[in-house]
Amino acid sequence: MDDVNIGFALIGAMVALIVLGLPIGVSLISTGAVGVWLIRDNPDLAFRFAAMATYSGIQDYIFATIPLFVLMGLLVSVSDIGKDTFEVAQALLRRIRGGLGMATVGANAVFAAVTGVSIASAAVFTKVAVPEMVRHGYTMRFAAGTVAGSSILGMLIPPSLLMIVYGVLAEVSIGKMFVAGVIPGVMIALGFAVLIWVYAAFFPSRIMTRATQPELSQRPMAGGEMAMKSVPIMALVALILGGLYTGFFTPTEAGAVGAAGALVLAVVRRRLDGPRFWRVLKETGLVSASILFLLIAAGLYSRMLSMAGVPQAIGEMVEHLGLGPYGFLAVFVIIILLMGMILDSTSILLIMVPIGAPIAAAMGFDLIHFGIIVIIAVEMGLLTPPFGISVFTVKATLADPRVGIETIFAGALPYVAVMGLALVAIALVPGLATVLVN
Repeated sequence: MDDVNIGFALIGAMVALIVLGLPIGVSLISTGAVGVWLIRDNPDLAFRFAAMATYSGIQDYIFATIPLFVLMGLLVSVSDIGKDTFEVAQALLRRIRGGLGMATVGANAVFAAVTGVSIASAAVFTKVAVPEMVRHGYTMRFAAGTVAGSSILGMLIPPSLLMIVYGVLAEVSIGKMFVAGVIPGVMIALGFAVLIWVYAAFFPSRIMTRATQPELSQRPMAGGEMAMKSVPIMALVALILGGLYTGFFTPTEAGAVGAAGALVLAVVRRRLDGPRFWRVLKETGLVSASILFLLIAAGLYSRMLSMAGVPQAIGEMVEHLGLGPYGFLAVFVIIILLMGMILDSTSILLIMVPIGAPIAAAMGFDLIHFGIIVIIAVEMGLLTPPFGISVFTVKATLADPRVGIETIFAGALPYVAVMGLALVAIALVPGLATVLVN
């Protein structure tokens, strides 16, 4: 068996191990090590390769970005900033049809700009927004589906942990990835808002239990109260994104500044006592360690694929089939969408980016543009059955046996369609992703 066939066989073996329940990191690192052993016929080299990947895989300064942004996101989550953001958006949009749904999308977009974690957004807004929407006459299907759908903005609007992982795997600038995600993220958020308005204006019976305008019963919010609730979060967003966009901060420095700002907010708002702060630190360590281990494993897996010549073989196959760059992109996105039905977002990136990025670069794609397309496709997987981790997060947070998982999936599917349209538009018009970068 030649090296390329060994590489393909080990990709199949790795996917099989994951399906059988072996952790993704263990699957990646074991198949990577075995691959080096078989390709070089040298077990000592395989062990040295694994040791080298462990040492050199995360020693770069840029990897400090991960624990810093995780810490910032957790501090923001415990500060009740999500609740305040939703209340302000709710007050601003109270006279618009579907205003509560739009408020959920808008608050999620702002919250995403300081947390970067979709699951955190899903959990926070399930507690904050779903009861409020149901109380004002919206169906549970629409309320839960809107929270699940808009939670994916957490991985698209920068800063985003998925963008950090992609940047590391594809060896592109994380700062440029952050900036590139701004326009697509805003575009998808606006698409969600338009979808909600169309439902509320033309098909109200599909989202409301009564055909009245429920938002008008909400109390208006005074300007001073609105400022007190919105200024802290907007200041933090402006600080992080402004510093990144102007080049004043590197991504790592932006993470440090953001974490410091989130800590100040949590202390000033008296939401952070000793036990809670200790829980935040422990969770930061656990999340960061798991992500960094996965990156180590992916580094070894990527080197094994390159050693076997798998990316080059796939590139030649695509060229031989005459698919062309966009044919390859369509097939790649379809594979990601199918994988999203059984795997989580990070796992998909770890498996597919080392294969796809070299081929995309050889076919002339800007890897920043390619990365935004890949992340949107991966995020769609968070809303599709049977895995749909954002949907399961909403279900677990609701803790209501009367609300079935199929109800939330059905409510989230229209948002998947909007994301699909945005993905096609961004694929056809690369400037939507790269105009702010260049």
